[in-house]
Amino acid sequence: MKRIKPRPLVASHVVKATPRQVGGGRPRAALVEKAKASIAKGSKSFAVASMLLDRTTRERTHLLYAWCRRCDDIADGQDHGGELSLDKASALDRVEAIRILTHRALDGQPTADVAFDALGQVASEVGLTRQMADDVIDGFQLDAEGWRPRSEADLMRYCYHVAGAVGVMMAQVMGVPADAEDTLDRACDLGLAFQLNNIVRDIWEDDAAGRCYIPEEWLVEADIPPGQHMKVTNRDALVAIVQRMVDMARLHDAHARIGAGHLAFRQRWAILAAANIYGEIGREVVAQGPAAWDHRVHTGSLQKLGLVGAGLVEAVSGSYPPEAEPVWTRGKLIALARKDRPAPDIRETPLPDEGVRPA
Repeated sequence: MKRIKPRPLVASHVVKATPRQVGGGRPRAALVEKAKASIAKGSKSFAVASMLLDRTTRERTHLLYAWCRRCDDIADGQDHGGELSLDKASALDRVEAIRILTHRALDGQPTADVAFDALGQVASEVGLTRQMADDVIDGFQLDAEGWRPRSEADLMRYCYHVAGAVGVMMAQVMGVPADAEDTLDRACDLGLAFQLNNIVRDIWEDDAAGRCYIPEEWLVEADIPPGQHMKVTNRDALVAIVQRMVDMARLHDAHARIGAGHLAFRQRWAILAAANIYGEIGREVVAQGPAAWDHRVHTGSLQKLGLVGAGLVEAVSGSYPPEAEPVWTRGKLIALARKDRPAPDIRETPLPDEGVRPA
């Protein structure tokens, strides 16, 4: 009996692939405006530092930030920060949605979400790739799985995903060539420093949400039982752990400043200002000791202004003192981060009909 091949409902020559629409087909100016509003609401520190950049770089920075902020909010069930969602049931589904929308945006397809369309826009301009984005998304995956670091290596792997990899993307947004490995290494160092300072500031908030980014091995060494690090009786030991983390942040910060010396003046000033602001967070946590988590540590407007001024002095002087090499280099962390991930597909490189626009 002859098998009848089913006929499509629509002729094949009528069915067309969705046309590529970089930025989701939205006007670039509209994406920039939405991204600017996002950074103003989500991070006053980044907003202040970004004002030091030239217009094109500032806009691209805002576009990338909008994607990072949106991913973070989707993963945690937030809106520009605030109380973390404790609903773990859908956490993995939310991360999968982030990955699908991100890949779609990088493929030049509309996503119906402004922040993801913003990523597609800036990626088309500077050549951001799927592998770069997946490095970041894998950090959200760890949180969704209820992961906790057992060792220092685990901690730094997480910091690479959620901040070091973002630093690399930001460097490319600022015009650092993809093959300028030393400068990209320093950009990763900056992200690592930022995240370590964020962790020490947010220990109480993370604990309330059932998270802990202090390595279990460190807690054991300090004789702190798992889940008990916020107890008043353990605060002195916790301060010692925080000092250790802030010291690591300081070392990565120092290397990031060396990399800043390779940037144009306004970019260098912006990076140094941001480094000063985030470094001050860690220093303030240590200075407040056991009382550091009675309220959220932050830097005030006048304090930020002073730190921006200090960044200007350093940007002009070009004085970047050498420091000992960090234990956790970008190369080591990439090896840890990608060891179980399949090789990227052919869409990893910018599509030929779009190319990369000059900075």
